[in-house]
Parts: sequence; structure tokens; C-alpha cells
Amino acid sequence: MKPYVFNTAEITQACIAWIRHWMQHNGNDNTKVIIGISGGKDSTVVAALCAKALGKERVLGVMMPNKVQPDIADSEHIIKHLGIPAITVNIHEAYQGITSAITQALPQNQLNGPYLTNTPARLRMTTLYGVCALVGNARVVNTCNRSEDVQGYSTHYGDSAGDFAPVAKLTTEEVVAIGDYLELPYELTHKAPSDGMCGKTDEDNLGWTYHEINQIIRQNEVGEHYDAIVKRYLAMQFKLRAVQLPAFKPELPDYFAETYGI
Repeated sequence: MKPYVFNTAEITQACIAWIRHWMQHNGNDNTKVIIGISGGKDSTVVAALCAKALGKERVLGVMMPNKVQPDIADSEHIIKHLGIPAITVNIHEAYQGITSAITQALPQNQLNGPYLTNTPARLRMTTLYGVCALVGNARVVNTCNRSEDVQGYSTHYGDSAGDFAPVAKLTTEEVVAIGDYLELPYELTHKAPSDGMCGKTDEDNLGWTYHEINQIIRQNEVGEHYDAIVKRYLAMQFKLRAVQLPAFKPELPDYFAETYGI
């Protein structure tokens, strides 16, 4: 693998240029982007990159609480900070409706973790495409990052979907670095990632840190959980093969891509 050097300013400007170029070839000067604003680092940074690339008036933020979202003030914070237009669509009634219909059809089955976590995520993606259809002349932005994706830590056809993916090939630490470079609110870009539903952080659920994942991605560094991380990647790479979105691809080493092709 080639040496890893991350030039934050250079990568940030290249990503902004890529977004602008992709939109020029997959829309027109009036095409908007629709982005779910969760209040975490990924949606915060992606919204900022899109606003830089296209102008804030072409970025529509969508907040999607499931009844009550304890940290929705974080979503409101970045929307105000960026000055982008935004709407709120509460998915709770839709979630209750689909849950009721499914449990009536499968009364012998109990709701489990995958259902409780992934169903709201898929309803949120449905919401974004519904908003996109009604707004017209718009594209849905994917906000996943490389560190999550190589561990399958995204919802298949939920947050893993979208029309294009600005930070899908960047690690969690690189996304944070871009957020700092753009002078985004520190408390949002450095917020511990979580699904917002189970009460645990992503790292609690995984059993290892994103830093260790990132060290493998960029330098193939063998740490304490190296074998477990690679094993999980191999078990979850079907997600990456099924959903391959147009993405900004920085010229950086990537152990998984170089070794396994994705």
C-alpha cells in the first residue's frame, strides 16, 4: 500500500468540486439535493459540503424524528448554522402503521433488534425519496462513510441508499477533519456515532473502535481486533456489492478495496 497522507484542505476542495461536477452531469443549475439531517457528523459534514458546492438554497434538510428524538436540537443547530432550508417529517405514524400490519400478519413473532433499528432507517429513506418526488428536480444524498460501510454498519436500503455519496470513501476521522476544516460546530462533528435508538454508541455495539478500523483501511495496521474486523468485513461485503453508488474517490490507500476489490 502507498503511504497514507491526508491533506484536509485538498481533499475537501476536491470533494466539493466532485459534488458540483456530479450535479452538473446529473441535473441542472436548479436541481436541489435532499439530505436527512440526523445531527451527527456525517449528515452535518455532507450538508456543509453540498452547501459549499451548490449554494445553500439548493440544499433541503429533512429532520425525521420517530415520535420524539432526544437530540433533535443538534439537527436544528446545523440547519441554522448552515442557513439551509429544512422541513420536519415525523415518521412515527408510518412506523406504527407498518409495525401493526406486520405483527398482525406474523403474530407469533416478537419485534427484535434488527427490526427496531432498521425499519425506521428504511422509512426515513422512503421519506427522503417521497420529499424528492414532491419537490421535483432533486437528488437524494447518501451520508454513509467508509468506516461504517466496511463493517456493514448501515441499514441495507435504508441509509445505505441514495443517488450519490460524497463521503462514502472517507473514514470517520477524515470526515471529522473536514468538519473541523469547514469550522462546523465541534459538538456535532465530534459527537460519538450511534443509531440513536439502542442507547449505545456504534463502537459499543461493534466491540472495537473506528480508529482501529481506520488504521486497517488506510495502513493495514494489525491491531487487537484485526482478525475480527476483517472477518466482519468479509461477512458484510455483500451490502457493498449490492449498493454501489456514485461516490467521491480520493486518491488514498484502501486495504479492503485493494485486497478484495470493494
